[in-house]
Amino acid sequence: MDGSSGGPVVDSLRMVEPRGPVSLGTRASGVLLHPTSLPGRHGVGDLGATARSFVDFLDRAGQRWWQMLPVAPPGYGNSPYSAESAFAGSPMLIDLDDLVRRRWIEASALEPAAALPESRVDYARAEAHRRPRLAAAFRVFREAPGADRAPFEAFCESSRGWLDDYALFHALKRAHGNAPWTLWKAGYRTRESSALAHARTELADRILAAKFEQYVFDAQWSRLRRYAHDHGVGLIGDLPIFVAHDSADVWQSPDLFRLDARGEPTVVAGVPPDYFSSTGQRWGNPLYRWRRLRETGYAWWVERLRMMARRFDAIRLDHFIGFQRYWEIPSAEPTAVRGVWRKGPGAELFEVLARELGALPFIAEDLGAVTPQVVLLRDRLRLPGIRVLQFAFGDDPSASTFLPHTYPKRCVVYTGTHDNDTTQGWFHDEGGEQSTRSAAQVERERSAAMQYLKSDGTEIHWDMIRMAWLSVARLAIVPMQDVLGLGAWARMNRPGEPSGNWEWRLSPGALGDELALRMLGLTRVYGR
Repeated sequence: MDGSSGGPVVDSLRMVEPRGPVSLGTRASGVLLHPTSLPGRHGVGDLGATARSFVDFLDRAGQRWWQMLPVAPPGYGNSPYSAESAFAGSPMLIDLDDLVRRRWIEASALEPAAALPESRVDYARAEAHRRPRLAAAFRVFREAPGADRAPFEAFCESSRGWLDDYALFHALKRAHGNAPWTLWKAGYRTRESSALAHARTELADRILAAKFEQYVFDAQWSRLRRYAHDHGVGLIGDLPIFVAHDSADVWQSPDLFRLDARGEPTVVAGVPPDYFSSTGQRWGNPLYRWRRLRETGYAWWVERLRMMARRFDAIRLDHFIGFQRYWEIPSAEPTAVRGVWRKGPGAELFEVLARELGALPFIAEDLGAVTPQVVLLRDRLRLPGIRVLQFAFGDDPSASTFLPHTYPKRCVVYTGTHDNDTTQGWFHDEGGEQSTRSAAQVERERSAAMQYLKSDGTEIHWDMIRMAWLSVARLAIVPMQDVLGLGAWARMNRPGEPSGNWEWRLSPGALGDELALRMLGLTRVYGR
């Protein structure tokens, strides 16, 4: 991926001994990059050689953390935040070359991979390339079971709490032409026992294939995580507070969500008007019946976090403010303007999680309508909050809290997040109708940033990285696009835009030794 096959420069950067992942309490730094953004031959980044090569780059650059977006099967708009399951891994991330090494498919079956685009993820083409090859691997596995049968069955048994229903949901959804589960035949929609028994017989192969894909994902993920640990790199996962309506989770446990008799949401999640949108953000996720969850001892949440802890060394809690209060929007409303605040589960949920799972290394994404009560909850739980440098120079009254000289040590600083423009794009934005800011606002922010950073703007991304690295925040994270100094075209997500997101990919050969040395130098200077 980075052309670093060895040599004196590379060898001087490598660590002699495996270091293991650090804790969130250790002063360190890392990079935000979703695995789909890795380069590779098969249309989308995966868990194979390019993922290991990225870990190598982090190691050489002195970075201790790799942060990702959710790794679940993407849903509407290819969004990882609108997944088919809160528990499953995305089959799109499966390393197809590993299936060749395991003799489940022939090497010739991977051609013509070169025809797939490298510059952006074309999800439809990548799916069309990958789906028949995964199916071929499953057929070989099913017809000639060998040494993998025992670990496969052990995986299915240990995961049955979520895997059985996910695999059935996946098979039924494909059988219904990918229609939402509320449009399925009545017996399947309402989970009548006789209908589900019939489906398990009629769709047995599809169900088993879905389990096989999860087994392969789990095995490949475990190998990647061990490899990262051997190189002193920890993995940070992302846990969205809400789940997609068209998901195995809602279909499996409709009593945990606020739905009507047809299974449709009566109220949905979102946020009121904010920095990103004058009409707010109507996410459309069904809201929880928190009282019902409490009656179950928050069992669903316990199992969800148990799975996350198996995959990651730290967990970013997306939309942390929703645990204290959340924005409730009537489902008939087209925007998020007409909503009301409702009380969330608060500290009680986290006390149950700690009792059941022990102390979990959370990062509280406490952006948005932060109230004193949100701050109290975050601090009571002793969780690091988030500071985004791009928010530090605006007109909003809260902007000063994002300036590095105001940071507490217990926080995570980002130059920007997956929802922000790249730093270059933010700095060179012209404002106006296509922007969240006016031209005058852009100019004020640009001037304030240059003054604060003592920057002439020619390398604004490195000036922002340096400011994040020198801050007292224990953890500093930079999106890969900012490390490379890429413009707005490389932005990962535009909140409120239904298409064109999650498609950016890293160019092959972009991560060379010079880049690693520059990051390593900053990291050493500022003690990360």
